[in-house]
Amino acid sequence: MSVATESLGSLAARETRGGRRSTASLLIGPATIFVAIGLLIPVLILFRYSLNSFVPGKFMVEAFTLQNYILFFTDPYYTAAFYRTLRVAVIVTIICLLLAFPLAYKLARTESKYKNLLIMLVVLPLFVGNAVRAAGWMTLFGNKGFLNVSLQWIGIIDEPIRFMFTEFAVIVGILAVNMPYVVLTMQSVIEGINRSVEEAAYSLGANPLTMARRVLWPLALPGIAAGAIFCFILTMNAYATPVLLGGPQFVMMSPLVYVQFAGKSNWPFGASVSFILMAATLILTTIANLLVQRRYRG
Repeated sequence: MSVATESLGSLAARETRGGRRSTASLLIGPATIFVAIGLLIPVLILFRYSLNSFVPGKFMVEAFTLQNYILFFTDPYYTAAFYRTLRVAVIVTIICLLLAFPLAYKLARTESKYKNLLIMLVVLPLFVGNAVRAAGWMTLFGNKGFLNVSLQWIGIIDEPIRFMFTEFAVIVGILAVNMPYVVLTMQSVIEGINRSVEEAAYSLGANPLTMARRVLWPLALPGIAAGAIFCFILTMNAYATPVLLGGPQFVMMSPLVYVQFAGKSNWPFGASVSFILMAATLILTTIANLLVQRRYRG
């Protein structure tokens, strides 16, 4: 009797799991189809375009060649744009993590009745477009902008400092764009960490810095990794900020793609640059995610 009961119980459990899988498949099916149509198919078309040849006057000639990729990796101008983009993305990600972590912790642990207002202040910059924010930085960093005029008025400098059209201006502008995303990502994870863990660390003699480094940071590592990957991807694909704050001499990958498509009408080479940018971003973020997962499990 007990054997039959167990058999019926296991059969019912399998049917329940099967029903849940069917329900899950029905729920994620439309999203999967949408992503396949809206993302994967255009990516495949883009890759096919990158194998074509460009002939002035003929726009694009059907071919099957790697010449566009060879040109990119053998021309110092394009490789410099790639390494510049990668360098800026790494710098912005590191600075953004260091600046966002204390703010995210404060938002997660505050018990003030104004907590929702503080979160809204973090989100508020997202209501303004990147181009508008970059224009605001231009009024601050210009030779006759607020920063230079203030420094000259105080007497710290005699001549304007060149902030505009530099890597510094681009990094600051992209930081302002990415910071809210990273702060909110970290805050949601830190809120899920029990405060008793921090109190235990303090009771064992740890100071706030040691507690953050040895206890809070490892526990919040999934959120930190998600914020870092989010920031890195946004920086690698930034367009408006590098164009407006970096100028024509500071070439990054996204503006380079736009120039090839819209300026030179060289769709095969523009497609190859796009695919290189996308592939590099996916490969680097995947490697980083795997390293974080291994460290977190260890």
